[in-house]
Amino acid sequence: MVLPHGEFGAFVPRFPSRAVYAGRRGVGVMRDAHGVDDGRVAQGRVDQGRVDQGGANQGRVNQPVVEPATLLAVAQRVLAELAGPGAVLRPDQLVAAQALVCDRRRVLCVQATGWGKSAVYWIAAAALRAAGSGPVLVVSPLLALMRDQVTAASRAGLKAVTLNSSNFDDWAAIEKQLADDEVDVLLTSPERLASARFSESVLPGLLARLGMLVIDEAHCVSDWGFDFRPDYQRLTRLLTSTRDDLPVLATTATANDRVTRDVAAQLAVGSAVEPLVLRGTLARSSLQLGVVPGLTALQRYAWVAAALDRLDGSGIVYVLTVADTYRLAEFLTSRGHAVAAYSGQLDADERERVEDSLRRNEIKAVVSTSALGMGYDKPDLAFCVHVGSPASPVAYYQQVGRAGRALDTAVAVLLPAETDERVWAYFADASTPDPAVAELVLSTLTSSAEPLSLPKLEDSTGARRGRLESLLKILAVDGAVQRVGSGWQATGEPWIFDADRYAALGAARATEAGIMRSYAAGAGCLMSFLRLSLDDPHAGEPCGVCSVCTGTLPAGLAPTPTTSDVDAARVFARGVDVVIEPRKLWPSGSPRKGRIGTFLGDGRALAFADDPGWSDLVVRLTHDGAPDAEIPAEVAAGVVDLLSRWARQWPERPTAVAAIPSRAHPQLVGSLARHIADVGHLALIEPFELDGPRPISGVASAQRVAAVSSSLRSAADAEVPADDVYTSGWTMTVAAALLAEAGATAVYPLVLHRRP
Repeated sequence: MVLPHGEFGAFVPRFPSRAVYAGRRGVGVMRDAHGVDDGRVAQGRVDQGRVDQGGANQGRVNQPVVEPATLLAVAQRVLAELAGPGAVLRPDQLVAAQALVCDRRRVLCVQATGWGKSAVYWIAAAALRAAGSGPVLVVSPLLALMRDQVTAASRAGLKAVTLNSSNFDDWAAIEKQLADDEVDVLLTSPERLASARFSESVLPGLLARLGMLVIDEAHCVSDWGFDFRPDYQRLTRLLTSTRDDLPVLATTATANDRVTRDVAAQLAVGSAVEPLVLRGTLARSSLQLGVVPGLTALQRYAWVAAALDRLDGSGIVYVLTVADTYRLAEFLTSRGHAVAAYSGQLDADERERVEDSLRRNEIKAVVSTSALGMGYDKPDLAFCVHVGSPASPVAYYQQVGRAGRALDTAVAVLLPAETDERVWAYFADASTPDPAVAELVLSTLTSSAEPLSLPKLEDSTGARRGRLESLLKILAVDGAVQRVGSGWQATGEPWIFDADRYAALGAARATEAGIMRSYAAGAGCLMSFLRLSLDDPHAGEPCGVCSVCTGTLPAGLAPTPTTSDVDAARVFARGVDVVIEPRKLWPSGSPRKGRIGTFLGDGRALAFADDPGWSDLVVRLTHDGAPDAEIPAEVAAGVVDLLSRWARQWPERPTAVAAIPSRAHPQLVGSLARHIADVGHLALIEPFELDGPRPISGVASAQRVAAVSSSLRSAADAEVPADDVYTSGWTMTVAAALLAEAGATAVYPLVLHRRP
């Protein structure tokens, strides 16, 4: 039988521009016709590091002294290895390396993608290690970035290793190599360094003899940046205050004035000398920017498919959600394009395989979230297409900056979506702590005699898991909580919600969103908008090459897709089944315990989130305040087609349709159930009644199950909650359990719309 869920659900039960760049990570050097030194390291004056056991700066290392002439020789050798004979340093590259190696200063390098920021730290690392300094620690945010850096370090003559979530089995051997000083460079993520095991067993000894710290993608340090990561901020506070003689290099290609000042201020902690800030222009003259506003979701899919037929080379198609990576990749594959989906949810081996396939031009494009962005090295990347707008023009610039590093021109086109601002609001809310929830979490942890796990905290506070994880990370950075084993406990340090700071941060994000909104509408020169967001002094000068300046899209791309391409996208999108995985366990603290029986099969949804197939129609029918009416024939036919595909997987044919009544849309739900029953020649039953207020949504799983269980009963004495859409799935799960208790052998959920 089929049980429409709430407002629209159902159960189906049986009862570079002017430079030449080479190699990984874009060394970013100019070539000329002259030869250079053969790169042999001159023997400079070295004072092999003695540890000073006394004084105010306990544990300070008397670091080796490297003369400028020695550094220059090392720099020439490293550049020759990275970029080939004839490579010449940019002036600021040498200035940065000398400040690090010879002056032992802290340096913030804000330069465009492809400028050669990584060359600075490979030169400095090689010089320091040759002089007898300890290993270099590079903190990077992404596995893709670490893999490219390991390769580049090897070409620079350095032994580099990485500690990350994908090589756990190698950790013990790597840690021994570190202890034996057999490693020149250790690359790891801020999250890994923040882990209790590493910070207790490895980090103290490493810090005591560290030769240099590199913070790559340093805009992640600043909560004013577009990609703030709390673990980054915690680590910079820890590491940069440990020894004031420790050279520190922070690099980024995407920092405006505010972010630059914030990162520099954090680098200054614990140092008697202000950091050296080297900032160049961030504009990329090789990028041909375009924007195509006003397309529907189906039109965007069709436009991308047609664009891939025309665009030269290979590139990246960015989308905003993980689900979109799979949907769009499947559609493009159906249209004959060699593409692959990519997101942070892929395992490490698969991510590496996709990255390498794109790098070798074995595929036309990768359809990716922002996970494939910072640090990915493919100098000949020819295009970036965005299906949906990032919330920040700085984030957008960072992503399109992947393209055209070794090409005279590269194409970057934005296809804004009507749902963009809803996505922006979701991520903005997730990154701002709710002070009431924070106080509740702190109170709960303080009153507990033992550390509490995430599930226990979720049950005790009612906070949703994802928001709770983000909040705990923020509280940990502020020192109010700490991880102990697999749980969390309060430290006793007071925590105050900085309302003024978060208000200012919200205002800054609103300003950036306004710039992005104008960019997406094509309200002026596109490069000028990006320069404005990056505080470029030439922001007001039209670029003369973007689609707004020229009136045409780059590469001869069409502004709208053909009708036949849109029809193909519609046929594909409406044939994609949205699978609902059944719940396996009742949540801890709920009135039901243990495993959920095998009676609950997987389910189906006609539409998911904002997919291009059915979501527009379904959302218009079911949103709060939508008028109630009979199910439209087009949607009813779509449900029947979905059931026909699904039926091939059922071990036995369903016998009945059972509808959960709806307060807001009784005609819609009732007519859907009747239509399914009539077409399928199934019995239509009404096992539930609706009474009382709707249970609160958006609460922890245990609370949701408790609320549903207290009101969902058989029709004899029923009080039935109704969900507007399938979100947590607990209403359906409880209802399925009741049907199973009444004798149903299998229950299959069916909904019109599933939210993420």
